Amino acid sequence: MELNLDWYRDRVLLIELFVLSNMAFLGFDIYIAHSANIHSRWTEWIPIFFSFIATIALVYKFSFKDSGLNPIRHTTGMVVGWLSIVVGITGMVLHLQSQLFQEFSIKSLVYTAPFVAPLSFTGVGLLLLMNRMVKPGSYEWSKWVIFLSLGGFFGNFILALCDHAQNGFFSISEWIPVFGSAIAVGFLTVTLFENTTISFLKICKYIMLIQIVIGCLGLYFHLTADQFEITRSIMDSLTYGPPVFAPLLLPNLALLALIGCWDYTMKLGNEQTQKI
Repeated sequence: MELNLDWYRDRVLLIELFVLSNMAFLGFDIYIAHSANIHSRWTEWIPIFFSFIATIALVYKFSFKDSGLNPIRHTTGMVVGWLSIVVGITGMVLHLQSQLFQEFSIKSLVYTAPFVAPLSFTGVGLLLLMNRMVKPGSYEWSKWVIFLSLGGFFGNFILALCDHAQNGFFSISEWIPVFGSAIAVGFLTVTLFENTTISFLKICKYIMLIQIVIGCLGLYFHLTADQFEITRSIMDSLTYGPPVFAPLLLPNLALLALIGCWDYTMKLGNEQTQKI
């Protein structure tokens, strides 16, 4: 396989690599999450197997030499994208049925299975479809990337709020990802619905870099909470302790937003150059 040294300049390819890495990691993360109840329901295996099969399907015929979307990659992505959306929405409904639909209250919302977590599949699926249905190089492509990262940050806001509410925000540091996600949502919303300038996009990039720092800080706090006690195995610590990988959602979404902001900045810069 011949490596294209300019692969990092191809934003379409970057999105493909982003989706591929996320699809592969989702299966591992869900396996750990569902291990808490020993996979008591057969439906809990669906996203795990889907993640595995979808990753193989996306890797098939994937070549850096051909940075575009050839027919096989295009069709495969469309199929995986639609199925991913279905898996995500179905998972959300099943999570809600675990307790919220039986007792509709704030308590049931907080202590039920994280209902927005399965929507990660939906977001990945939408990203795949967008990369095939929206013309690369257009403003719409940039805005769709930013919009999908915005949806992810909104979901992370809900996750961080509900998860940390379970222990009553015992540590003040547990508010950091909540406020961080809220700030990211605000700035990305302005980017989408107001006349955006290169200067504002530059601020958004700094905001995203802060999200990466918050995510790494959260990873440290989760790792040092208490799950790696001598009396526990590593697997038990990952399963029953604070969700170790949850804070990494912030850097993940920040990278996606940076791709969108970078592409948007390049288009605005080219537009200003042409006017001159």
